[in-house]
Amino acid sequence: MDASIVFKYFPELSATQQQQFVQLKDLYEDWNSKINVISRKDMDNFYVHHVLHSLAIAKVVAFKDFTEVMDAGTGGGFPGIPLAIMFPKVKFFLNDSIGKKIKVVKAVAESLGLENVKAEQLRMEQVNHSFDFIISRAVTTLPEFLQWTSNKFHKASFNTISNGILYLKGGDIREELRGLRRHKYKTHPIHEFYGEAFFETKKVVHIYK
Repeated sequence: MDASIVFKYFPELSATQQQQFVQLKDLYEDWNSKINVISRKDMDNFYVHHVLHSLAIAKVVAFKDFTEVMDAGTGGGFPGIPLAIMFPKVKFFLNDSIGKKIKVVKAVAESLGLENVKAEQLRMEQVNHSFDFIISRAVTTLPEFLQWTSNKFHKASFNTISNGILYLKGGDIREELRGLRRHKYKTHPIHEFYGEAFFETKKVVHIYK
């Protein structure tokens, strides 16, 4: 599967963005041969399992220019890097506690010319800054993630949805959602955006005050 699957679901991409998505797989294959950030067998499904999955957040909200977004526990750069390509005027801060993963993120962002990406080796609780949205891909349970990030949001929202968490999660999450207590949430089934079987049980969960 090549980058054309991305263009199918996001036909409005500029020539620059299309080229960046095309480059993405080669960059990750190169880095993956040195530092294992994506399982080797998963590289065959790179554009569906990693890029389209990340971009499901873009189907929930088209971030307005100058929105500030943190990708908490970004790993090798997902969902942050694909979203930074999609929204070049949005500020993305990618953090992870593992230094070699941040090394890959920085190198990929530089190779693609992504001037809207900043990456640092930090744990979430060490981040001393506020954001409009915090995004992540299944790094822990939803209640625990909420605990780590709850004091890191700008109060005023200016996007089409309220500031908060946008979390990529699969499987049965009913128990986790019950643990959110005072927070409101909305789940967006990803199979409503894409036809691939991989997305059948996957969701974007928007958690907000």
